[in-house]
Amino acid sequence: MGSSSNTISDSQSVEHLMPEALVAALRRRACAMMPHRGARVSDTARNRLEIAFVLLLAMTPLPIWAASNAAAMNRQALKIYVSVDMEGIAGVVSADQLNPPGFEYERFRGFMTDEAVAAVHAAADAGATEVVVGDSHGNGENLLVERFPKDVRLVRSFPRRGAMLAGLDASFAAVVFIGYHASTTNSAGVRAHTISSAHFTRVALNGVAVTEAEFNAAYAGDLGVPVVFVSGDDAAIQEINGRLGPLDSVVTKTSLGFHAAETLTPAAACDAIYQGVRSAIGHRGQRKPLKIAHPITVELSFKNYRAAEVLTYLRAIQRADAHSVRFVGQDMQEVSDFVDFVDFYNADLTP
Repeated sequence: MGSSSNTISDSQSVEHLMPEALVAALRRRACAMMPHRGARVSDTARNRLEIAFVLLLAMTPLPIWAASNAAAMNRQALKIYVSVDMEGIAGVVSADQLNPPGFEYERFRGFMTDEAVAAVHAAADAGATEVVVGDSHGNGENLLVERFPKDVRLVRSFPRRGAMLAGLDASFAAVVFIGYHASTTNSAGVRAHTISSAHFTRVALNGVAVTEAEFNAAYAGDLGVPVVFVSGDDAAIQEINGRLGPLDSVVTKTSLGFHAAETLTPAAACDAIYQGVRSAIGHRGQRKPLKIAHPITVELSFKNYRAAEVLTYLRAIQRADAHSVRFVGQDMQEVSDFVDFVDFYNADLTP
């Protein structure tokens, strides 16, 4: 048994979880057990009364909010960012699933949402206190927002600074990639491209061609945030692991061509993603942020030569070859802004 001084300490540790009114009421009950004013009370009797007060506290059931407060006090903030693309989602093989005109798009945006929600649940079960989800495919308006837990925040639509990681900052502990694909220089991946399938044939950082995952990992790395998990087709996972080192990952399908794959079912993919993300966040300390040398040289190669020609009217941009330009940024934020400007700018933009 503990001493009387330890008993008082125990009572105080319980009191701070309870409303002042409840503590006061319990104290009044304990005081009613004490002798009337003027009576002499021995130290032993006083200690017994103190013990009685502690027992009253202990026998009073703590409401749900009190247990939640106790858990919150012992739970450190853990913020996770989930970036969701679509080409790497289970079952996706062509534009029929990827764009609103496609006859399967509505069903597959649902499957995309399910994989994202699986990652969110996994993050929460791994201890995340805050999750932000970036809708990062096409127009950025694919995920069915009503299917997410009410405490999740979603980043939607384009253009936006930070692109596929808009809203990420140094307060996040880890980044998760869902539905990612191989790069435009990879001949094996389903719907392989880098950032813009319409415009770019190559994107390079410091002279090395990169995937979207690697570009985004470098962006996160500049903020000190590691990437811990990726899902996508087998070509994407092999390429990303070769660039970033072995990541926790889920292969959602095996590429059989640019528009063909042998795929998991949506339910199987969600189960695997849940397990993979939960495990990855659990040992996130083993992953380090991707750091690349500053200043950063980005090279963009276009399908057509005229874009490269006109961009070099700006003196900060150099012509690398007939179809390519080169720009030097001080950090990945500046590089990302440049790439987004080139990808999205149109003199006819409205409103």
